[in-house]
Amino acid sequence: MSEDEQELAREMIVSSDNDATYTLWDSVGTENIQEFLDRAGMEDTILDEAGLMGLTQVTARDQATLLELLTGEDNSVLNAEERAYILSLMRNVQEDQRWGAPAGAPSGAAVQVKNGWLQRSERVKDPWDSGDWKVNSMGAFTGRAYDYGLVVLTENNRVPEGESPGVGWDYGMETIERVAKAVHRDLYPDRAPAAAGSPGRR
Repeated sequence: MSEDEQELAREMIVSSDNDATYTLWDSVGTENIQEFLDRAGMEDTILDEAGLMGLTQVTARDQATLLELLTGEDNSVLNAEERAYILSLMRNVQEDQRWGAPAGAPSGAAVQVKNGWLQRSERVKDPWDSGDWKVNSMGAFTGRAYDYGLVVLTENNRVPEGESPGVGWDYGMETIERVAKAVHRDLYPDRAPAAAGSPGRR
């Protein structure tokens, strides 16, 4: 990758910068992105026909497949250097975006996270789509005998009439964190979680 591409990748992952993401998206092209999805075995991930990155359809299973690819030793899709580079970006996601899957993680685990969120529509056009938020979180937990991933995808996080749009977003984040805490606690009931509040909130 060129220095410019590396800076765009950093902004895309670390800061969730949509402009940087679309610059890379357009540069790589959907044909190459689809080729990667095919090689990675992400069969249920569907790119938006109009080319809108944010409307890509994903499943938790495919996101988990991606995490296994990043943390495993299979070099057929990404080599060790490429995997380490991606994980380093996820490990350095800015503090206010480290919510979601990391909540309740064991204090000794190295946490790699990437979150996504989208308010699907701003007007009530359909009873199943009334300005709701899609809020997603994926995390890989490694180091000190840890080697597992967690993916939680949510939708229909509604914004009650007259409320701030952030209410739906917050509800999605809180839902994910309740799930994450339960999973981490079930996996490692005798290990202390990271300090409360360490995953940053907006």
